[in-house]
Amino acid sequence: MLFKPAFTTICLALLASASPAPQGWSILRRADPNTLVPLRFSLAQRNLDRLDAFLLDVADPASPNYGKHWSPEKVASTFRPSQHAVDAVRTWLAVENGIARDRVAVTRHGGTVALLATVAEAERLLGADFHVYRRAAGGAERVGCHDAHRLPRHVAEHIDFVHPTVPTMAGTGGLSSSARSKRAPDSASGHLGTQLTTAADTNTTAECDESVSPDCIRELYDFNYTLVASDKNSAAVFGRQMEFFIDSDLDEWFALWAPEEVGARPNVISVQGGDNSPGDFGTAEAETDLEMMMSLLDTSLTVGIYQVKQTNDVQDPIDVFLAALDGSFCDVEGVKETNITDCGGAPRSNVVSISYSLNPDIQHPLITPVLERQCAEFGKLSLTGMTFLASSGDSGVAWGGASLNLGVFEQGCLASNGTLVDDDPPDSSFVGTFPASCPYITAVGGTAIPFGSSTQDPEVASLLFPSGGGFSNTFARPAWQDGAVAAYLDGRAAPAYPPGTFNRSGRAFPDVSANAGPTPSRDPSSVGQFIGTSVSAPLVAALVVAANDARLALDKGPVGFINPALYSPAFARAFHDVVSGANSGCGTDGFAAAPGWDPVTGLGTPDFPTLLAAFVALP
Repeated sequence: MLFKPAFTTICLALLASASPAPQGWSILRRADPNTLVPLRFSLAQRNLDRLDAFLLDVADPASPNYGKHWSPEKVASTFRPSQHAVDAVRTWLAVENGIARDRVAVTRHGGTVALLATVAEAERLLGADFHVYRRAAGGAERVGCHDAHRLPRHVAEHIDFVHPTVPTMAGTGGLSSSARSKRAPDSASGHLGTQLTTAADTNTTAECDESVSPDCIRELYDFNYTLVASDKNSAAVFGRQMEFFIDSDLDEWFALWAPEEVGARPNVISVQGGDNSPGDFGTAEAETDLEMMMSLLDTSLTVGIYQVKQTNDVQDPIDVFLAALDGSFCDVEGVKETNITDCGGAPRSNVVSISYSLNPDIQHPLITPVLERQCAEFGKLSLTGMTFLASSGDSGVAWGGASLNLGVFEQGCLASNGTLVDDDPPDSSFVGTFPASCPYITAVGGTAIPFGSSTQDPEVASLLFPSGGGFSNTFARPAWQDGAVAAYLDGRAAPAYPPGTFNRSGRAFPDVSANAGPTPSRDPSSVGQFIGTSVSAPLVAALVVAANDARLALDKGPVGFINPALYSPAFARAFHDVVSGANSGCGTDGFAAAPGWDPVTGLGTPDFPTLLAAFVALP
């Protein structure tokens, strides 16, 4: 007799040989052979090897097809797995393994073949042993397999990876916002939680080194723009059910620093039933993201927030978000343990800002396939004209955050044995931050106004925390940044670390940077200050929204994927070069800022009038 367990089913890794349980997990016992497990075979998408070329065709300023973005239907048909792949997997299951055809389902977009199997059937199909695991004492039990699975060659060539063989890395309680819970220290006392209780303290540009208000940002980047095409435009921030905003907080903040926004509210875009109800993590992240973007724009444009709800603790919120935008990314209907209920249909925003560090960027069987799959989806969405920006992180050359399977880290670095650890081991290597390390996302680092300086003085790399930056361990460096990155690596500023400390050929980040505070923040009990690249990302996003507005007013399309343009000669004067500061981590000084692009502040901070003119001049 079959029975359904009370615990969630996952598989833990794709390892080459038998091994102990993955870091952070313990094996309790062999799984009951009658337990049901939802097997899902993600089919290899067609034409992913041409994704870079497709994107350059619409995003390179030198291309005759610049700005000719694809329709969602064209994207779906171009990358849809072949019918041959579907037939090969179904035939293998039915003919070679005796699985009744009516037990096998295929998603309506043709990307996944799914089967609700017993553990005994799954072990036979995959050639793997299934166990019951627990991540921590008292934690939920899960069924899975952490050793190698084996598929026939004629089947394996059509499958990217087996779900849920590679699990979510950032489930409930495991997501790290780039600046969550950070409070800027008082410049005089060093105490946390500086109180800003009156408008007179902050509603000025005279003390922008101590409290960076919207007026400070406007002066820093010469950003004075009134939207004229809001009816054609859209923008949003990524959010989670556990992060929420309070209407009264927004109004109190706006009353002090952006009075024209009092009464303005974001549009809550529900993803999988997500709403703005109180959550576990509080208000700081959601409110800061919204306040930054809304205050820099104007009330003619309603900024959205994608409130993503996870229905269980093995769902990756980025998976849920991407599935809501693109139905081809969804799981098969009926697999309730990991089913994503919103399968396409969510409104797509021209610009989306993501202020979260969701996973470490390392070569790891638990993580790498997930990152590659998600990054490709960001690229496919970018083909339709969307722009994604993400915080580069607040831990320098380390990864700061929490992972469902790998534990919680204040600063995650790679030890010589390839294990992610939360201290500074000797000869450790650097760890990137995802999604900032995805080449189809514009990564935004953090800068600061030196204490005692003004908005007229050069900014430096962030002072109150080390801004995230470095080189991806997962994604290769794209051609559009070869020249800028090679100039840094071959120059005198590049550190002479031992080979293997960082991946010299990896996608380099950040791409640009902007002020990371301390900026005013309002929470239910007090007005304080907030720092981090969570401030920088929505700031730059607001400037991209304004550039889209100007183009839309001229009947041009949105800018879409902007990275090739930013590194092109057309934008050579669009940034203020940042040449001072560094981003320490992993027991090192990290990288140093330098003339030109650097892995601390990228190309620099925006000069908005020049940036705007460059975007408007494009077809």
